[in-house]
Amino acid sequence: MTAARDLKELSEAEALRRLASVPFGRVVFTLHALPAVRPVNHVVADGRVVIRTNPGTVLSKEVAPAAAVVAFEADDLDPYERLGWSVIVTGIARPVTDQEEAERFKKLLQPWVQGGMDQVISIQPEIVNGFELVPLDDAS
Repeated sequence: MTAARDLKELSEAEALRRLASVPFGRVVFTLHALPAVRPVNHVVADGRVVIRTNPGTVLSKEVAPAAAVVAFEADDLDPYERLGWSVIVTGIARPVTDQEEAERFKKLLQPWVQGGMDQVISIQPEIVNGFELVPLDDAS
């Protein structure tokens, strides 16, 4: 039997640090007035979540040009020990149009899938929520 757990809120700085520590997450956006989710690899750079996509994909056509409000979620959870954390960032997704900045991000972020992945999108966090599952006696 696994011991009881508590949910501890993370500071914004700690939440972003943890988000930067994992290689992939999920972009949540609106598509045809419904929620949609895409798994992506990412980096956290200059206080923003940065992803790459192929031109012509739903992220490059529907999300970035519209300066859409999106959520980005990543976690590191152990289902057996029932420990770990989750971070959700809500903000505006925009294409990175400065060529030097885009090239710098492309060097930092290698795609996991085949294809050009030539479009760089950044998400500027407006709301950052992070939570950690901790043993009940560590919750203080």
